[in-house]
Amino acid sequence: MSQEVMWVEKYRPLKLSELLDQGDIVERLNGLLKKPEDMPHLLFAGPPGTGKTTTAICLAKQLMGDIWRNYTLELNASDERGIDVVRERIKTFTMFADRVQGIPFRLIILDEGDEMTSSAQTALRRIMEESSAHSRFIIIANYSSSIIEPIQSRCAIFRFKKIEKADMVKRLEFICKNEDAKYDVAALGLIYELSGGDLRLAINQLQAAAAVGEVSTENVRSISGISRTKEIRELSKLALDGDFKKSHELLTRLMMVYGVPEDDILKYMYAEAMTVADVDKAKLAKIFAEYDLRLVRGAHPDIQLSALLAELPSAKVKEDGSG
Repeated sequence: MSQEVMWVEKYRPLKLSELLDQGDIVERLNGLLKKPEDMPHLLFAGPPGTGKTTTAICLAKQLMGDIWRNYTLELNASDERGIDVVRERIKTFTMFADRVQGIPFRLIILDEGDEMTSSAQTALRRIMEESSAHSRFIIIANYSSSIIEPIQSRCAIFRFKKIEKADMVKRLEFICKNEDAKYDVAALGLIYELSGGDLRLAINQLQAAAAVGEVSTENVRSISGISRTKEIRELSKLALDGDFKKSHELLTRLMMVYGVPEDDILKYMYAEAMTVADVDKAKLAKIFAEYDLRLVRGAHPDIQLSALLAELPSAKVKEDGSG
């Protein structure tokens, strides 16, 4: 069984036709490939791990062949999100108007474009207009609503859908068989549930479980941190009861000792808290939604989860029925 190569890269689609569960998008893109010179800027939006970045790279390869890297600029906008990057790296790249045989335009792939600042997006819009004769942009985002309307209006929008469970399990089975990894189908189903339809995350979890010995439900639970769900349930109860000291000690142990990811803690705490009878469910949902958003935006996990513990008692319904 091969462990030295990241499976998520080894099994990354190389052509549009190999994409999983995005048939409508592939059909539309193949239509655009018939006349590349008429291709508009593109906006790929949808959940993580559904193939947005892979699709952009496959498109670049099919447009430009083996020399696609020479005419493609790939940037992760969450790391390089400011206006200086737009003005310097992107503008410089688009200034060159190549007329090489078979190369229709230069291509800029902006991953996680919804993390760009509004000023950077405004500057980007101007560059998109000025360089449209010899450059095209593919902007990738989880949420298209975070992209300013002037950019959206200049793009053909492709909305990627969450991968179906049966299709993902079939793909994971194929990888297991190809890698001679022992597995049971129930474990593959559990990986799907834990990944939330994110194929990239699912393949990483699959490889981690296989590295332990076999892809069993026990090993999947272990590598995913959900073997600590009992402690997370206790954490939720302590916080709702207003015992900040004990709940914070348990939170620290879960994160620092057991390495449970903050998004797992948030997810399982929410699921547990929503089963409690004497809480205001609407208020509880708003509290968790606020802290989920803060974590997504890059706030410090320990500080934010500690603040969540402090705020949760406010969702308890008092004896007089008030929140």
